[in-house]
Amino acid sequence: MSPEIFKLLLQSTGQTLYMVAIAGLVGSLLGVPLGVFLATSGRGELYAAPVANKVLGAIVNATRSTPFIILVVAIIPFTRLVAGTSIGTSAAIVPLTVATVPFVARLVEAAIREVDPGLTEAARAMGATPLQIVTKVLLAEARPGITLALTLTVVSLIGYSAMVGAVGGGGLGDLGIRYGYQRFMPDVMAAVVIVLIVLVQAVQSAGDALARRFDKRSRPT
Repeated sequence: MSPEIFKLLLQSTGQTLYMVAIAGLVGSLLGVPLGVFLATSGRGELYAAPVANKVLGAIVNATRSTPFIILVVAIIPFTRLVAGTSIGTSAAIVPLTVATVPFVARLVEAAIREVDPGLTEAARAMGATPLQIVTKVLLAEARPGITLALTLTVVSLIGYSAMVGAVGGGGLGDLGIRYGYQRFMPDVMAAVVIVLIVLVQAVQSAGDALARRFDKRSRPT
């Protein structure tokens, strides 16, 4: 591999990390509260709002069921409105974030619903407010599940970031397509795949370790 290609590989890796970091951060900041609301706003729950729950749930399901590459194309006008362009690394963050929000929301909702309902009832009996139950009971007990959910989100974003390379999004996917595929340079394609595998492995290992640290069941007694 020539020094020029190696430099492009480093640059593309930086672009991928940038896209994943920003989309993951913004998507999580929006997706986690949405997931908490979906988990606590059903009929008879802490913040009972069944109509809003169904409407938001339908929107989340519709977004999640749309293949990512189609979503990227479908929201090009929105991407241009937000980023000023539909091409490039910064523009790619918009569809990545849009895809992340519902993904995180459903995973967080599932993690919270796995918390023992008896803990919620006990907190209610002790006079805890709904906000206290959410922050001190539900989120505290669901931390391992939420950590794994965010880990899965970042891993998925790494894959999605490679897909946006097909539509001029930059990053490792763009490098693999332009050089590895279009210019028939298998060494570049192999290097891109190896870097993606290393990134995924690093994120997954860190997420698993953090989840084990949060899991009270794994602590010695």
